[in-house]
Amino acid sequence: MDEKNASIARPLPPLTALRTFEAAARLESFKRAAAELGVTPTAVSHHIRRLEADLGVVLFHRATRRVTLTEEGRALHGPVRQGFEAMAEAVARLRRRPVRQVATLSATLAFTARLLVPRVARFRARFPGWDLRLTATDEPVDLLAGEADAAIRYGAGPYPGLEAVDLMADRFAPACAPHLGIRTPADLGRATLIHVDPLAFAPGASVPSWRHFAARAGLKGLDSAGGIAFNDEGSAIQAAIAGQGIALVSLVLAAGEIERGTLVCPFGPTLEGLTYRFVAPGGGGRPAAQVLRQWVTEEFAAHDNPADPESRRAARGATP
Repeated sequence: MDEKNASIARPLPPLTALRTFEAAARLESFKRAAAELGVTPTAVSHHIRRLEADLGVVLFHRATRRVTLTEEGRALHGPVRQGFEAMAEAVARLRRRPVRQVATLSATLAFTARLLVPRVARFRARFPGWDLRLTATDEPVDLLAGEADAAIRYGAGPYPGLEAVDLMADRFAPACAPHLGIRTPADLGRATLIHVDPLAFAPGASVPSWRHFAARAGLKGLDSAGGIAFNDEGSAIQAAIAGQGIALVSLVLAAGEIERGTLVCPFGPTLEGLTYRFVAPGGGGRPAAQVLRQWVTEEFAAHDNPADPESRRAARGATP
């Protein structure tokens, strides 16, 4: 143990006895000290006598109506009073600090990373008294049990005990890095197709696939099962950005890359996805849920729906 920690670990008299001593010394009266501390004068006298016995010194000269410090009492009073004043100031500083509230929002790994993380600064600016906690998981959390204040879910539910607010409908389209030079559906025959495991989607969802796309586009002879597969949408999008092939991407999740031109949607058609919904416990919900609902609905209402096939952002580089 170092010298600093050793000094703190030295045994001290009971804190109650020291506090009683400080009040009696400052007020020069056991009776007045008792009134300040909310105890009886007998209790004050008892604490002082125990402290004197513990230290082996006499701390007060006792008179009928007044007590005064002995030399030993004066030596003890200064440091004890400074200690209590320091503690009182530290407690006061903590009490003056504003109490921050926490709002916890759950969403999938891909939605959190791609749509929520870039917007965190705007949440802090919009609600400066709140701290945001993002819970990224592809497993639904139990909102009624308080595992999060609210969540963004994909699909129609049902969501028993929860209220749902529609945010935006999703669509899927082929997307790839511009340098691959893929321009028409006929180019798919020489391209590596990127797939997403159906388990990455909400249960019961109509999972977009290259087989569905080939049927919708009227393509014959396309090997819609070949290529590379990922168990999450985020990895599939990253693979497409890296030029590893062409993926059927969510136009919601890949909106930023499409807008910046790191991904292009060279042709259609687009495939329908499900709707992203904000869900929270019903009946008004917690204040945190109300804050999250306001932020999320404002945030996504303030931008073009990236899954809208007529959207400028989603259509950049695409052929109708």
